[in-house]
Formats: sequence, C-alpha cells, structure tokens
Amino acid sequence: MGDQEEIQLTQHYDIDVLIAGAGPTGSALAVDLLRRGLRVRLVDKAPHAFQGSRAKGVQPRTQEVLEDFGVLEEAQSEGSSYPLAGFHIGPLTVPWRMQQQNKPTANDPYPNILLLAQHRTDTILHRLLKRLGLIIEFNNGLEQFEQDADGVTVTLSSGEKVRSRYLVGADGGSSIVRKGAGIRFIGETTDSDRTLIIDGSIDKLSRNRWHMWPRTRGTFVGACPLPHSDQFQVMIRLAPDEKPNLDEAALAAQFHKLTGLRLYNITWSSVFRPNVRLAEHYRSGRVFIAGDAAHVHTPAGAQGLNTGIQDAYNLGWKIGQVTAGAPDSLLDSYEAERQPIAARVLSKSSELYASLDKNRLASLKRGDEERQLRLSYHGGPLASSEESATKTLHVGDRAPDAPCNGPGGERRLFDIYQGPHFTLLAFGPNAAKILPKLNWPTSGAELHCYVVGTAHKSDQNVLHDSSGKLTHIYGITSDTLVMIRPDGYIGSIITTDWQATFDNVARMLAPALHRSQFELKLMRENEC
Repeated sequence: MGDQEEIQLTQHYDIDVLIAGAGPTGSALAVDLLRRGLRVRLVDKAPHAFQGSRAKGVQPRTQEVLEDFGVLEEAQSEGSSYPLAGFHIGPLTVPWRMQQQNKPTANDPYPNILLLAQHRTDTILHRLLKRLGLIIEFNNGLEQFEQDADGVTVTLSSGEKVRSRYLVGADGGSSIVRKGAGIRFIGETTDSDRTLIIDGSIDKLSRNRWHMWPRTRGTFVGACPLPHSDQFQVMIRLAPDEKPNLDEAALAAQFHKLTGLRLYNITWSSVFRPNVRLAEHYRSGRVFIAGDAAHVHTPAGAQGLNTGIQDAYNLGWKIGQVTAGAPDSLLDSYEAERQPIAARVLSKSSELYASLDKNRLASLKRGDEERQLRLSYHGGPLASSEESATKTLHVGDRAPDAPCNGPGGERRLFDIYQGPHFTLLAFGPNAAKILPKLNWPTSGAELHCYVVGTAHKSDQNVLHDSSGKLTHIYGITSDTLVMIRPDGYIGSIITTDWQATFDNVARMLAPALHRSQFELKLMRENEC
C-alpha cells in the first residue's frame, strides 16, 4: 500500500456528503446517495419546507427518475395532466391545447408532462427521505466552509462544524456554496420585467382550463388550476415601473380589477424576475453545485426543476463510485455532461419567454425538446463519438424502456434497471458466452447481467424477448453488449474486443480491481 493510500485511510470524516438545500435537487441527491449506503446530511436555512406551487411541471424524463426512486405512483396520484388553455377574449373563452398529448409507447411509458405543485414534489421526496432514515435539518443553514485536498469542513448556523468528503450546494440562485467556492454566475437578471405568482382560490372560475387573459389592461394574467385542491397558481405580469404589493387584500383587489373575479385564501405569493444565468463551473475541488445554484431559467417550458433533479441523478452515482474507489476523474464528467445540457435548456426557455413577451401563441406550444427524453451525453468524456452504436442508440443516449419476460414473469426494462446498480445486456450467443469472463469489483455499485434471448429459459438472468420489441427498440443487429449506467443512460455498446473494451469501461466507471481479482470470476447472484 502506498503512502497516499495510507493517508486516505487515516482521514476522519463525520459524513460522506453534506448537501445544502432541501428543495427538489438537494432532496433527489440525498435519496440517490442514501440508497448507495453513503452517510449524508441535508441542511436548509429555511425554517420549514417550501410551501408554494412555483415549479409545477414534471417532465417525462423526471418522471422516469421518480419511478427509479419508487415514488412515481405517489406523484401521479397527487398530480394531473395539464388542462387545455382557455383564452378569455371579451365574453368568450377560447380553448387551445398548449401541451401535446402523446400516447405511451413501449420505449416512452410516460410521454406527457405532469402537473404537480412544487411543494407536493418536495413533500414526496421528503417522505421518501424519512423512510430512508434521514431527517432534514431545517433552520440550520450553511454559514461557511473550508476545503482541502482530502475533504471539506463546514460551519453550520447552529455553530456545529462538520467534516465531510464532499459538499454539494443545491441552495438556489443566491447559493452560498457557489459564492464560497468562487464560481462565477454568468448571465443577467432583468429587474424591470417582473411577474406576481400567487397561490389562491378563485370564485366562479372553472377548473378544467388554464385560464389566460392575454391583453388585460396592457398586461398578461393567467390562472392554472392546481391538482387536488381548490387553488390556482395565478400569474400577473407587472408593468416596468409598477411597484408590487404582496398584501393579500391588495393582490385580491388587483386581480379583481384585471379579471372581475374574486381571489381569496392566498397561501403563498412571490415576485418573479427572469434570471438567465449559468455557472462557469459545477465543481471546485470537493465542492459541487447543482440545480438553481448552477443554472437559473425563465419559467417558460417548465425546465428548471427538471434540470436540477437530473443534475442530482447524474452526480449521485458518480460520488458513490468515487467514494468506493473509482477514479476521481469520474467526478469531472458531471460538469462536462450537465453544463452543456443546462446551456441548451437556458437557450430554449429564453427563446420561449421572448416569444411569450411578444404575445405569440407559438410560444405556448410545448414539444419533444421540453420533455427531455432525447437529451444525450454522446460525445462527452464517458461517451466517445468514436464508440460503437446500434441502429437506434449511441453511447450516452437515454436507455429506453422495452417489454420482456424475465425473473417474475412479464417485466419492463425499467423494472430491471430500477435501483443503484449498473446493468449489462448481452444480445446474441457470443456476447452471452463472454459474461463469465468479465470482471467487476465487489465495491461500489453492483453490475447486474442479463442475456437477452428469444427462446424461453427459466434462468434467473435471462430476459425473454418473444415479441422482438426489445431487440428492435435497442437497434440490435449482431452480437452486442450494452451497459446501462445507474442514471439510465447507455454507458457502453460493445460489438468487438469484448474483454478489452469492457475492462476499459470498467476502469473509467468503477473502483479498481486488485491484481489478484483479475484472475477471479465474480460469482455473486445477479452479477457477472
């Protein structure tokens, strides 16, 4: 054992990861780290969980993340589909579809956006954290921190000092973590462009429309019904020189003046200013930022919350692997993969918001790009553009769902992928034969291996593809190994040089095998 390894073993850590910010991003990261067996604390300077509707659209890709966490059914039961828009033009209310309605398919089981108030999304994740044994520490924010080569020492507002391997700032657009790490937040905030956002009840307004008054006294007014409540999320665009008054009576009077309707029982209100900013870096040593701390958007397109949760989903498994001994360079891939995604999302949401500002109906249309199902890491550090591909997939693409028969009868690939492990699918007899010769470490995330076949077998690790849909969806035309990362993206497609290519992938993604282990086969159940 070398000197550096001995130093690492003598380091004292109170926990593995301290997360600042208990919103959707921080909560999702805590969930992912806990299921990997890491020691986590989640702190938040607020006295309690967020109580407003703010980010209310859960995109299809984020729904797949929630399914992996085992809470999608809760989200679906507490949310709803988006209603038709209803444009109030004089005495008429003209219906119009903003969100395209797609039918579920074998590869895209959740094709439509889910309407779910942010406080409900938070609550669902917080309930899950409680089931996992973590109590969120509200009213205990991060005050300052110092990092060195081996860890981060954080001072909390309670006065406690905590030593952790890593610190993650999911603490919003004014992130203390980002500022403390000296990371620049590049972009602009338009102070003259402001919108009131209000949660409240409205007398005599139907709940089957997202109501819009596009040109009411020179401003825009909207009211979207929030599922399983009598409340609406109300939006009132302010004039450049207008001073907002968040007093409940003043808000109700303003809404009545613009629409003639009574707004009451207001439970939350805020003034929104369109921020468009992107952090110059997502990592500084052992400190990371995610969600609004790394990127802030206009509200158009319902992208911010979703991009933040997917930041967490990308970072969680990488921290888990590096903590178990994988190369530190794996953590550099977090910024390399997620920052370009945020940049594209910022550009799209800004484009939609600019069109909305010009009262263009097209700005209200939502399509494939907003659903985030086609986002890819192809061409990034873990998904070289020179690697093999199938007819339908490249390395770095989202791994689609597909039907199959396997352990327990009729299954879906998403059932097989669910959990914190890697998955290896072997298509064809030659690919199946190589499985026993492949080595994977016993530390870190497990590797679950399956042979995809057309002939029915009762083997625990065989997926029966009698319909051929799985093979078709994955574009398989020859013997192929397909590795799926824990975050549901294609980690490798191997068609030749099976052993050498697999070993190269393992060296990037997994803890190193000891020399003696290269001689051994992994015999554990569900592993190669």
